[in-house]
Amino acid sequence: MNEPAYNSQIKRMILGISMQGQSKRIQGITIVVLATIFWSTSGIFISLVLRNWDISVVSLAFWRDFATFSTLLIGTALLRPALLRVKRRDLPWLLAMGAISIGFFHVLWNTSVLFLGASVSTVIQCNAPIFVTLMAWIVFKEALTKRKIIAVSLSVIGTILISGILGMTAIQISKLGLIASLSSAIFYGCFSLFGKKLTGDYSPWTILLYIFGFASLTLLPFQILNPSPFPYQSPALIYFIGLILISTISGFALYTTGLGRLQASIASITATSEIVFAAVLAYFILGEKMDFWQIFGAVLIISGVILVSLPNGNHK
Repeated sequence: MNEPAYNSQIKRMILGISMQGQSKRIQGITIVVLATIFWSTSGIFISLVLRNWDISVVSLAFWRDFATFSTLLIGTALLRPALLRVKRRDLPWLLAMGAISIGFFHVLWNTSVLFLGASVSTVIQCNAPIFVTLMAWIVFKEALTKRKIIAVSLSVIGTILISGILGMTAIQISKLGLIASLSSAIFYGCFSLFGKKLTGDYSPWTILLYIFGFASLTLLPFQILNPSPFPYQSPALIYFIGLILISTISGFALYTTGLGRLQASIASITATSEIVFAAVLAYFILGEKMDFWQIFGAVLIISGVILVSLPNGNHK
């Protein structure tokens, strides 16, 4: 083969690989956006369940995780039992992911929704990539660049505006709700870190099955201190089923699938689209709304997340 023909073949191969990579990226982003649409219903269903069912936020988190695990276990055992197998060396990762990013996260998330509402809770939770950046700086000694510092500053200012601490917003929010929401953002951010480690080796259904199982075991001891939530009121059962099938199983399955096609940072920034969907649903279904300064704060948080998630390039 002569040199021009060889070079042409190499260029076609490079172009093909580039197009495949771009296609995979587009697929991943599309899947994550779909996941956020399903996720955005979580706050709505939780609000409706808590309004119609005498259940604590801890009990709701446990029964949500246990119902999800049971559904996945039955479905996987019947349809694809081979997916039940995992390597022993990966069990600590699955345990940590289930306990931190699902179990404790759902308790904090339920508390946040209870005190702040669905829309504000979703906005504050989108600080997750910022917390991941800070944790990577502290734990893994990653460089804290100027751009990252600006991103963190935008996120802090945005959260302050949303909280109403400065008195600029007419809508005051609970301090407990704010702490729970910020804590849930930290635990939520760990999902992408743990998930990226596992998505290359296992089906999303395998990962979800085990992490929700470990989440249930983590929260089980706390049920001793909580009164039984049964019997339940009939409207609550419908909302609870929607929380399991739509918000939880569909949302997490799609996100875990998309995470396998994207970098964790890209998946995190794409997931901020949940703010828009959650705010719209909360406005029309629950009558929730944010004032000007809270909306401005949300814009600052999104800007910070976008900034911290962009590729570094040559500029620090």
